[in-house]
Amino acid sequence: MSKKYKFTDNDKIYFVTFTVAGWIDLFIREEYREILLESIKYCQKNKGLELYGWCIMTSHLHLIVGTSGNPLSNIMRDLKRHTSEKLHQAIEKHPSESRREWLLTAMEQAAQKVNTTSKFQLWQPESHPVILINNEIAHQKLEYIHYNPVAAGFVIKPEDWKYSSAVDYYGGKGLLEIIDLPTLTK
Repeated sequence: MSKKYKFTDNDKIYFVTFTVAGWIDLFIREEYREILLESIKYCQKNKGLELYGWCIMTSHLHLIVGTSGNPLSNIMRDLKRHTSEKLHQAIEKHPSESRREWLLTAMEQAAQKVNTTSKFQLWQPESHPVILINNEIAHQKLEYIHYNPVAAGFVIKPEDWKYSSAVDYYGGKGLLEIIDLPTLTK
């Protein structure tokens, strides 16, 4: 069975998760989270990525996304590839990355496990895209991603997690532009 992305309908909204190989807590550094944020912004501006919700955790990223341009499978592929390359470079060059050798070795081993031609595997290959077939399911997924940092014990309230769209849904302004899910018409 193929683990390749299965985005079957570009007119739908999807819930996806990108997980660091081995569930490594990579996103504990601001610099690494910034690479994700900048890459998402680029895809929004230049590739037609529509973002309805998001949350960066220490080992994974949740997104609720759609597209107004390129096929969503292409956008997600490019986002994973680009962030993988940029994060690999950042790990190699970070002046105080005490885990550098361990991280690089772990990701080289992950590449060997998935039989890729790449020598470095940052993301697990699958993202398990789930079509959000109605507003009720979409809001359940949105609540799930917003409560991830609460469940992990990082914050008391979802809107207090800086690396999430929760603040946007509680009347504030977050780090990324989002489309308000109640306007979901796809």
